[in-house]
Amino acid sequence: MKKQIAILGSTGSIGTQALQVVDEHPDLYEVYAITANNSVELLVEQARKFNPEVVVIANEDKYQFLKDALSDLPIKVYAGADAICDVVESSPIDIVLTAMVGYAGLRPTINAIQAGKTIALANKETLVVAGELITELAGQYRTPILPVDSEHSAIFQCLEMNNPISKVILTASGGPFRGFSLEQFKAVTKEQALKHPNWSMGAKITIDSASMMNKGFEVIEAKWLFGVKPEDIEVVVHPQSVIHSMVEFVDGAVKAQLGVPDMRLPIQFAFSYPKRVKLSGERLDFMKCNTLTFEKPDMKLFRNLAFAYEAMNRGGNMPCILNAANEVVVAAFLKNNISFLGMSDVIEKTMQKVDFIKSPKYQDYVETDAVARRIAAEYVINAGF
Repeated sequence: MKKQIAILGSTGSIGTQALQVVDEHPDLYEVYAITANNSVELLVEQARKFNPEVVVIANEDKYQFLKDALSDLPIKVYAGADAICDVVESSPIDIVLTAMVGYAGLRPTINAIQAGKTIALANKETLVVAGELITELAGQYRTPILPVDSEHSAIFQCLEMNNPISKVILTASGGPFRGFSLEQFKAVTKEQALKHPNWSMGAKITIDSASMMNKGFEVIEAKWLFGVKPEDIEVVVHPQSVIHSMVEFVDGAVKAQLGVPDMRLPIQFAFSYPKRVKLSGERLDFMKCNTLTFEKPDMKLFRNLAFAYEAMNRGGNMPCILNAANEVVVAAFLKNNISFLGMSDVIEKTMQKVDFIKSPKYQDYVETDAVARRIAAEYVINAGF
């Protein structure tokens, strides 16, 4: 029987590659639902090709365009955040790929978990913001969470037979600014930050990668996915992006997952788990990648990575504050309203300003997110960047 897939964020980088995986294996997977935030034209194109049961556009202003464009097809068309949360509960769905960007992915992920759907998790903010809540719910509803991030998928693939691990090692490319001095950082432009050396991603995650906030989020995510202590999560800069991450076991042995930079692999692995399915594309050529280097990240320059470790160690709602502030400053940076280094300044101030809650409930996360966004936005305006 074909697995029925719901793709939240089908028009983004992960979503479009997930559809490529489905297209390559029509005998294994079928698209039940696709959603997008704003990219209505591409959503229409995808709907006409894959003919899902349901299509949802989060931006309600674009609902009529979507409905009219698909009026000749027997596709249910909805709009709004509530509709996305409702769709993931549909009984035919087997797997929900959460590829939405940012905090917006939290509520539909919770709904999908409570509906007993397998979660293919590409929205790292869900675990960053509310990792404790999500892991509790996943245990309560016995819902598998399969990582789609290349680094976490690599760790997941390395783990087997419940062997006790000593630590997990997340690799980082170092982004476009590896080796920059403080003076060079002061002159960084949006155009420079959007040029990742190895991966093709959306604007928000590309900026997060350049500032190493993305790696910080992955550190927090690893804590919840694999049940490891913060001190047992190590980040290693590996510019070649051949080793996607590693696991060190208690006897000192290290297992690594290697491959070309292709996000279709972890997406398909989450879809097909525990089986492996043939995937077209480039293969790793060891004759061409005969130099692999490793460096320690500079957390004095890449302060966001240090903030992530701080937030993870403090726990409570601090990672939620971190994420909300980061979403605000990245949006400001993309509009040229703040400098690259200024983003970290605002994040730090916001983490210091917002009230800390040690044991937050869901509503605490909602309120913390709103307050942190307001305070971060005020800092951006008042700083006069």
